Amino acid sequence: MNEVEVFVEIDAPPAVVWDALLAFDTYPEWNPLTRRVEGVVIDGTVQRGRDDLADSRGLLDGQVLATVEPYKRLAWLDRFVLPFALDRYHEFHLQPIDDGQRTRLLQRETVRGALASLVFDETKVERAFVAMNKAVADRAERRASATP
Repeated sequence: MNEVEVFVEIDAPPAVVWDALLAFDTYPEWNPLTRRVEGVVIDGTVQRGRDDLADSRGLLDGQVLATVEPYKRLAWLDRFVLPFALDRYHEFHLQPIDDGQRTRLLQRETVRGALASLVFDETKVERAFVAMNKAVADRAERRASATP
């Protein structure tokens, strides 16, 4: 099992960070890691989705939305086409801090399977998560400062 965790503290409440994180249609404008997300509905309906990672090789079979706790947690599972070869569990946790005026965002990925040690580059994943977390923070902070 391989795992990467990256935290960022954001000067915006969890609801604003959540909205920025779930604005899938705007990902091409600001998200350095994921360029497109399709087929995901976050209104209580669990659906199969698909994303295009910036450097994806197209080996994974598409996301299955695993957990949605509004304003708190979003998680999904990617599976390699062959069972047990490679599973990628990706999650975001939002924790209110400073009486809910700010948010601590955790992005975590856990990779398991026979191919995990061959394809998982911890350093590369960590750099990508830092960049995405910063982009989410920048977007949420701009939205928070624009709200009266």
